[in-house]
Amino acid sequence: MVVEQQELSSSESGGAAPGRVAPARRRAWVVLALLVCLMLVNYADKVVVGLAGVGMKEELGLDDARFGVIQSSFFWLFAVGSVLGGWLGGKVRARWLLAGIAAVWALSLAPMAAQVGFTAIVVCRVLLGLAEGPTTALAMQVAHSWFPAHKRAVPSSIVVAGAGIGPLIAAPVLTWVILTHSWHTAFAVVAVVGAVVAGLWLIGGDSGPEAASAGHGRGAAQGVVAPALPERVPLRRLFSTGTLIGMALLFFVAYANTSVKVSWLPLYLREGLGYDATTAGNLVALPYLGSAIAVILVGVLSSAMTRRGIGSRVTRGVLPGAMVVASGVCTIAFSSLDRGALQMALLVLGSCLNSAGYGVAFAGLADVVPAKQRGTVFGIVTGVYSLGGAVAPLLMGKFVDSGQSVALGYGDGFLVLGVVMIIGAAAALMLVDPARDAAKLGAKS
Repeated sequence: MVVEQQELSSSESGGAAPGRVAPARRRAWVVLALLVCLMLVNYADKVVVGLAGVGMKEELGLDDARFGVIQSSFFWLFAVGSVLGGWLGGKVRARWLLAGIAAVWALSLAPMAAQVGFTAIVVCRVLLGLAEGPTTALAMQVAHSWFPAHKRAVPSSIVVAGAGIGPLIAAPVLTWVILTHSWHTAFAVVAVVGAVVAGLWLIGGDSGPEAASAGHGRGAAQGVVAPALPERVPLRRLFSTGTLIGMALLFFVAYANTSVKVSWLPLYLREGLGYDATTAGNLVALPYLGSAIAVILVGVLSSAMTRRGIGSRVTRGVLPGAMVVASGVCTIAFSSLDRGALQMALLVLGSCLNSAGYGVAFAGLADVVPAKQRGTVFGIVTGVYSLGGAVAPLLMGKFVDSGQSVALGYGDGFLVLGVVMIIGAAAALMLVDPARDAAKLGAKS
């Protein structure tokens, strides 16, 4: 027992003397706050086009199908950026890599502050998607490097919560900027904020002591012992496990939902449901507010379940999978309802359920992947599920453009999305089992 306690203290402090444990913990939470800021800007960058959509369409004479191309173009090189960033994550110090990525965000947004045409907008969105592709994977890699394995569910969920906080703040603020000034000014504001956050990360951000260790088999909570992993496992073997296949599938359908919400929700509220610009801007914030709260609550729930001895199949597999299934049901339900309180409640609930499991699902991936390979594997998984982001907004645009009415087109699009989410998440439920797959990988090594 004494040895276990010593190992836990060493894990939390990166092997430092006991007197240095508290400073290491404080630094971990400072870095986590900076990662939340990065995720905040990352998703504000995504949602700004949807908020500016009506003005952009009017100024440039775009129909829904062409606007869908703009929304989809963000994801054309997203997967390439995810894989490339994951590879660089094992070679370039996190301080420089994430600061450089955030700087590219700002540079890709800056041209939108001036008069631009359709082609220029597409090029800027492609560049932004390339730069933002690896952000979530790298943020998770850095967050996990500051916390031992059994304590990663809550930090992972807090990082993901930044994705909800970004649009939560951006939606009403940028709507006001657009109505008071112009949609060009909104892009300028986001570009400046991105540059500031890049500077803050450069000053205070970096990887932690757990980056150098596997983080398994130490600090087990109340008898739940994480299987020991080797330093490296061939990627082919990793991606043949049920956990990685199931998680990639779960993330794919969940991210399809997220990308449609980011790309089309402001327009759906205005054009499909008839809300005015100010009301739509305020309503857009509700799903993100709920998601930010839900993702942290689910992380706390998962951590509490782990402390009670419940296995990772349930806490990091069944839990997020069941929530995405329920989100798909909510998506189908609100797509068939008329505008009103019940429809908005189901829309918000579906968004909360869809987002809430991201953090614990990433923690489940970390249970199976050796520490030194997390950047690469997280990047590949992000690249795979980003394909959902490339396809879903484009298809939604086609549904809206070909519907008997704008409202019916949106309804058909959300109906199909909900069905796909249920099928994908149900399959993931049967595949994901981090403890089983980690044990198999450890035994084969």
